[in-house]
Amino acid sequence: MLSDVPFTKENLDQYLKELAKEFRKRNGKSMPAEIILIGGASIIINYGFREMTYDMDALINPASSMKDAINTVGDRNGLPTGWLNDDFRKTKSYTDKIIQFSKYYKTFYGVLDVRTVTGEYLVAMKLRAGREYKYDRSDVIGILWEQEKSGDPLTMERIQSAVKDLYGTYDVIAHDVRTFIEKAIQDGNYESMYTRVREAEAENKENLLEYQEEKPGVITGDNAGDIIAVLRRRKEKQ
Repeated sequence: MLSDVPFTKENLDQYLKELAKEFRKRNGKSMPAEIILIGGASIIINYGFREMTYDMDALINPASSMKDAINTVGDRNGLPTGWLNDDFRKTKSYTDKIIQFSKYYKTFYGVLDVRTVTGEYLVAMKLRAGREYKYDRSDVIGILWEQEKSGDPLTMERIQSAVKDLYGTYDVIAHDVRTFIEKAIQDGNYESMYTRVREAEAENKENLLEYQEEKPGVITGDNAGDIIAVLRRRKEKQ
């Protein structure tokens, strides 16, 4: 669920610390818990091109025991119900292999281990989603940009291998998304590309919102890309 309060690297750690403390208070110090942060939360922890995110997607274990602690911390800080949630499990980007390829981040209060997804595996997940109206594609460019600056550039071979590790085959990535990533790596000018892609995503989102007002209930996760293409052609003709 989207929050009105942006999550930053600094306040995210504070919320996680409070969550661990509340969980330990409710369940004792001998019951461990684990959270694997994905998406925007994983990006702001591992990279600097985005300073904040408005959603906190995660894999939560044990989800049932964490629920009350999550709600209590949310109420205390004015966060919406579900500020930390595992709805991501219902999306096509989900795979249980994420656990295997996640990386340790921090342990809070001796009971809550937090892990993240980074590098080619985070790119693989973003490509699997591939949405043109979210930050999926600009996040991919941002990750490529920062990996290159850090001296650990991501090649197509590494990305394809990560996709296969997570999803079994590279064919799960949509054709237009494969074209996007291949052209991006071939071009290599990630800094200027990031700005262009981010602006295009913002425009696509605005167009979809306008279309939604015209035709409520028509847009779904499956047809959003087709609608964006139609709206783009319509604007080009004007």
